Amino acid sequence: MELNKVTPRVYVAATRQDDGKTTCCLGLYAALEKKFPRIGYIKPVGQRFVEVAGKKVDEDSVLVSDTYDVNLPIEAMSPIAVDRMFTRNYLKEGNLPEMQETIGSAFNRVAWEHDFVIIEGTGHAGVGSVIDLSNAQVAKLLGSKALIVTTGGVGRPVDEVSLNLALFEKQGVEVIGVVLNKVLPSKIEALRPWAEKAFAKMKLPILGVIPYLGELRRPILAQVAKELGGEFLSGEGFKRRRVRSIAIGAMTAARIKDQLGAGALLITPGDREDLLMAVLEHQPKKATDSKLAGILLTDGLKPQAGLLRMMNDKGVPSVAVAADSYSVTAKIERMTVKTDPGDQEKIKVIQKTVADHLDVSAILKKIGYIVTGK
Repeated sequence: MELNKVTPRVYVAATRQDDGKTTCCLGLYAALEKKFPRIGYIKPVGQRFVEVAGKKVDEDSVLVSDTYDVNLPIEAMSPIAVDRMFTRNYLKEGNLPEMQETIGSAFNRVAWEHDFVIIEGTGHAGVGSVIDLSNAQVAKLLGSKALIVTTGGVGRPVDEVSLNLALFEKQGVEVIGVVLNKVLPSKIEALRPWAEKAFAKMKLPILGVIPYLGELRRPILAQVAKELGGEFLSGEGFKRRRVRSIAIGAMTAARIKDQLGAGALLITPGDREDLLMAVLEHQPKKATDSKLAGILLTDGLKPQAGLLRMMNDKGVPSVAVAADSYSVTAKIERMTVKTDPGDQEKIKVIQKTVADHLDVSAILKKIGYIVTGK
């Protein structure tokens, strides 16, 4: 197989998992659409996958496919999905040439009739080494230069980028620069000059400083339900409401109204029907006017069917979970909030924020693309 070497491309890597690669790719795609009519996307090796038409595909590929008119088969955007037994099978049998052929063919399909390709990595540069498909190895395979996304700061980001840089350089992959992500807005101005000095020692320019936005850390109710293995009992049609605060149902029914602000998620045992009735009393008449994110009913307890019907009529989503209130709250606080396909509110925030803070023209120059006056 002869690899496409003509279509411009960039490999978006990161220093750690959840540093913001997907956020960067999602925003970069929108920004590049202003310069290129047709953008391709591929995540060659994925670790978190979903079933689509009987095939395992990376969830980030699904997100990009659902968000943009990529006009590509989903299997080309996600050629290798690493499931639980994948590594053992590879170490036992070994099929590297076949996997390389699969990735190369998928990239050629993605690059065909497209003007630019975004390649999203998985975790840090070394992730995938056990199957001989680390980020650095895949970037080399696809003939791409790399962009490293890291978190805000100076000391730790520089240390972590240095480790990743060494692995890319070992594979002969050029790293064109870094993007600092999740930087507190109030600290961007003071941080940037020091970060530039530190990264200049590695001859790496800063190609973007993306501010930390608390809104991106707030899950929608459907994500919370999935994380907890919960079951919707009412109001599933409102599962995309965003959770902005958590209220623990340890108060009296008379005090519950003080906890029911917009986006509040009430966590209470399923047998606290006094609290549930009090919640219903403070809901607007129209179900669509309710601002409550929902209710988590804990301890495996469920209210009476009549009460659930009232909650459904009032537009109050409720989710039953087996765990206790403390365990549920702790798990929500620790959960990684990925961007959900169809979460247009969040996606629009990402697109604008990345476009405003990523130097797309500098990225294109670094990969050798001649930028016109567009």
